[in-house]
Amino acid sequence: MQTYGSIIPGGPTLARLLPAQARAAREPPALPHHVKKRLTVIRWYEGHGKNLSLTARHFCHSRSTLYTWLRRYQQEGLRGLEDRSRRPHRVRQPLWTELLVETVRKLRQKYPRWGKDKLVVLLWKRGFEVSVSMVGRILAYLKKKGLIRTPDLRDPCIVRRSDARPYATRKPKDYLPAAPGDLVQVDTADVRLDGSAVVYKHFSGRDFVSRWDVLDVHWRATARSAADFLTVLQERMPFPVRAIQVDGGSEFKAEFEAACQAKGLLLFVLPPRSPKLNGRVERAQRTHKEEFYQMLDPPDSIAELREGLKAQEICYNTVRPHQALGQRTPKEFYDSWCSERR
Repeated sequence: MQTYGSIIPGGPTLARLLPAQARAAREPPALPHHVKKRLTVIRWYEGHGKNLSLTARHFCHSRSTLYTWLRRYQQEGLRGLEDRSRRPHRVRQPLWTELLVETVRKLRQKYPRWGKDKLVVLLWKRGFEVSVSMVGRILAYLKKKGLIRTPDLRDPCIVRRSDARPYATRKPKDYLPAAPGDLVQVDTADVRLDGSAVVYKHFSGRDFVSRWDVLDVHWRATARSAADFLTVLQERMPFPVRAIQVDGGSEFKAEFEAACQAKGLLLFVLPPRSPKLNGRVERAQRTHKEEFYQMLDPPDSIAELREGLKAQEICYNTVRPHQALGQRTPKEFYDSWCSERR
């Protein structure tokens, strides 16, 4: 008797059409990584005279662990080398009763804003001997089961504005400033001169690489004044500016954001409560307060203050040695950087 075909009808045809799938079906499944490692340990143990102590020292495992792996491998084969559940054999069971759980649920529904410290007092008055921590565990159990709802603690009278910005973004982690102008940090500060009740708004822009500063002062820190400072920044920086980094202040929105977009500048905004990420310009604010404003007699006008501030800017960039630049001025650093790339 002659038999044609194969056990599976059309099997050879399927194997020709699907060679990769056919090979995968014939080959045994790949072993997990941890099973391979344990099998390697057992093979080494068998090939070195079945010396358990030597194997334990060689692979830095305890003898008890190797005993466990060997016993499971001898009893179950490769299946015995797979990870097993670490769940305890005896699990602590809840000590509360269904009546207590139902009472807590009803009390929480009646007083949804009350926590475990207040609910436990009501339970004591009803004759239940229960602790505050147990009431907390019961509330967590009821929340997990979906039997009670969590009250919304937000004030409905407070309208929360969206944090979405039309142009500004978070600085990507792979954006690393390497050349002057790659990132300029900008910030504002309130300045009150000695003997004067007038508060000025000081603007500072510091280049991340060269520490080149641009300074200006305005009556108010508005988006329009920040946009004007952006123009001054580009005019006084000796190199093209490619990116600006600011905090989430309102003066760096609206017109300022639109100005950055119109000028083709990248605008990075810091996460909330993260002034350390703008550390360069934060240090600049302190420097100019100590070396300029605290040593200055109150000027007669803001124009006079701007002239003095411009002189401070020139002195800082061309005369004052900077410790982070190897006691060079920002101008000397930038000239050296340019000469190295010629």
